[in-house]
Amino acid sequence: MEPLLGIPVGLALSTATGLRIFVPLLLTGLAGRLGYVPLTPGMSWIASDTALVAFATATLLEVVGYYVPWLDNLLDTLATPAAIAAGVVATAAVTPELPPLLRWTLAIVAGGGVAGIVQAATALLRVKASAFTAGTGNPVLATGELMGSLILSLLALILPLLAAALAAAALTILAWRLLVMGRHRARRST
Repeated sequence: MEPLLGIPVGLALSTATGLRIFVPLLLTGLAGRLGYVPLTPGMSWIASDTALVAFATATLLEVVGYYVPWLDNLLDTLATPAAIAAGVVATAAVTPELPPLLRWTLAIVAGGGVAGIVQAATALLRVKASAFTAGTGNPVLATGELMGSLILSLLALILPLLAAALAAAALTILAWRLLVMGRHRARRST
């Protein structure tokens, strides 16, 4: 991987952790194990047998859990802090070329921040979907989140600049929608 290419990889992976926590970590660990992505030396544990088994198991449980209507909303409550932590780990793991202070600052602020924003947005969307469809629309939402996390993670590892551009576009759209919704609510309350 070219120097500094780890930054868009990390940010795209962090965005994907906001959709599904363990899919990006599992794929990063596999890519590290196969030598496709250089991992930060202190983060090489992500490619260990133990970590890969743990990530695979957690991925399976997370994916299945989001298809259970009452459990999906509970998982969203637990997932927000976990997504932030996973976003930090994902960014720190794939930026070995950065000095440690810059790596961890970027991982905490950008990686954790992006993951937290995406996770919070999907949690709000799930609450609305649950209210409007009595939970019947949640499996469709869960499938979309899983596919989004899988595709964005794979793109981050294969075409990092495209993945980072897609993540930035999604975050821009999300911010714009939140801004428009906030203005709309402010007008209704006055």
